[in-house]
Amino acid sequence: MTTTTSPPSGRGKASTATPATTDTAAVADAKLTAFAGFQRVAVGSLAEVTAHLRAAPVPDSVLLRVFDDATGALVPLDLRALPAPQPGGLSSEPASAPAVARSVGRPKLGVVAREVTLLPRHWDWLSRQPGGASVALRRLVEAARAAHSGRDALRASREAAYRFMSEMAGDLPGFEEAARALFAGDESRFGTQIAPWPTDLRSHLQLLSAAAWKEQ
Repeated sequence: MTTTTSPPSGRGKASTATPATTDTAAVADAKLTAFAGFQRVAVGSLAEVTAHLRAAPVPDSVLLRVFDDATGALVPLDLRALPAPQPGGLSSEPASAPAVARSVGRPKLGVVAREVTLLPRHWDWLSRQPGGASVALRRLVEAARAAHSGRDALRASREAAYRFMSEMAGDLPGFEEAARALFAGDESRFGTQIAPWPTDLRSHLQLLSAAAWKEQ
């Protein structure tokens, strides 16, 4: 059965809402795509995209936008604030990084401590599970991830595609109908609406939305 949702309200070519962005510090290992206007000019890691844009600068008159391919969100890339690549290899890291405060949890296992608010009956049930509350919660989360992985991937694909096209194509003809088709799972209608759009924009949007049409 196809999961059907609706585009977030208040978005589209008439919207003045601020688009979602991703901090550059969070995408050091992510795959990024840079657009100069509607032309795709660089694809790769933060270091690779930075090096390419330094080697082939985009004119000030052309709007440069960089996106995180995993989320479709804008990455506020400021070439002036990033260190230049070092001889012998690319580097996107500062020469000296600030000290990281020790976090609560069990870092060797990748465990992070955060607050969880539950009703008393939930805590009572968890306390009776083998291994205690933490083990039981991790087991429940992993089971839910496995059970809903397909649905989660479909939703993530639609949201990434929508974020990207809201920023890039919000003023283009057919945007609203394309958004409706995307969240309705109508691949044919979606393709029809974006067909007149610039080639690089259309091909990247099709890449981001590839998992948005699979029936669950």
